[in-house]
Formats: sequence, C-alpha cells, structure tokens
Amino acid sequence: MIKCNLSRMMGEKKLKISYLSRETKIHRNMLTLLYYEKAKRVEFDVLDKLCRYFECKVGDILEFKEAEEHNKELDSQTARPGQEHG
Repeated sequence: MIKCNLSRMMGEKKLKISYLSRETKIHRNMLTLLYYEKAKRVEFDVLDKLCRYFECKVGDILEFKEAEEHNKELDSQTARPGQEHG
C-alpha cells in the first residue's frame, strides 16, 4: 500500500490546502485527494512541485507500507482510551 504523507507535512508547517495550491499552482482538488489519501494516481509534475516546495524527496511524500503495518496504524489511530487491541 502506498501512504501519502502530505497531510503530516502540511501540518508540520501549518499550511492550508488553498495556500499550498496558490503557492505551487497545483489544483486544489488534487491536493485534497492527496491530503486525504484518496488519490488513485499522481502526475510527475505534481510530485515535482511538491518536492520543490517542501525541499524533499519523493520518498518523503509517498512511502510504501505493507498492508499489515498500515492496518495496525489505522487501528491505533481509531482506538479509544482503555480499549485493547489483540
């Protein structure tokens, strides 16, 4: 599974989608899809613009995770205090 770290990266810089869209000239809809990890594909020029803006590598934005590892991450994010996972 491919995980997109755009929301984390934007959060670290306290950026809004609309601001990033204006700064990078990437369509707001594309950024929204990436932010919420709903994108089915990403054009190279979008990755290029994001890498230039954040001064990072593609691997910082997109990363491969085993499905099992991703599911554990989701479980820990949705767990309520006191709730145990097996």
